[in-house]
Amino acid sequence: MILTADYHTHTTYSHGKGTVLDNALSAKENALEEIGITDHGFSHPAFGLRKGKLPHLIEDCKKATEETGVRVLVGIESNIIGVDGKVDLKEKYYDKFDIFLAGLHKLVMFKPNSIFQYGLANLFCATLKYTPSKSLIKRNTKAYINVIKNNPVDIITHVNFCCPCDPVEVAKAAADYGTHIELNAKKIHLSEEQLFAVGQTGAKFVIDSDAHSPNRVGEISLVLEQLKKIDFPTENIMNIDGRLPDFRFKAFKEKSL
Repeated sequence: MILTADYHTHTTYSHGKGTVLDNALSAKENALEEIGITDHGFSHPAFGLRKGKLPHLIEDCKKATEETGVRVLVGIESNIIGVDGKVDLKEKYYDKFDIFLAGLHKLVMFKPNSIFQYGLANLFCATLKYTPSKSLIKRNTKAYINVIKNNPVDIITHVNFCCPCDPVEVAKAAADYGTHIELNAKKIHLSEEQLFAVGQTGAKFVIDSDAHSPNRVGEISLVLEQLKKIDFPTENIMNIDGRLPDFRFKAFKEKSL
């Protein structure tokens, strides 16, 4: 299993340790065709991409593409900020980006009606490591599904990370709407049983490094080790062995023009 593209990498535009060019050079060393520069969304007060930096990010991605020959996509890992499916990437910024990821993160600026039962509830659950309630799992599952339904998201990142949910229901929604589920190689978030069940939904997947330093770009060994243990439909992993995904965000923008 050989990675073709890594769509989830971070740089100094959020809290990664390398530049756009550093990540692109690492991608070239690993023979990747494409890479996504997907720093955290605008609503993260500490580590979010700043809107005023967007022109510089776009220019850096263009230059890195020219210098390395790797297609460097301008992306964002948008923050989920509400159970209703709101994220912090608004449509007026769509033309600035090539690829649209979304996931839940701690300590972002949630919508007022989602601060306590969604944002803080998940923060406390993750920090105190207690068993999530059925109501929290149901709420988190609803949030993921609403994000998929209401936004042209290409990839849902690290499903189950600090946000316990029913991953099978999330994957079913992703299959229905053309969103990819990420198999995150930074940290395992799904058990083998959950991953097997998710693989039976017909959803499409991508394997991503979630690299926060250039030397981790393209590093997916953690996922590969887990996949060896189960019968997973690798034909539905769309960024390996020469395959590249047909992304929803690009099609949405082309249709909207």
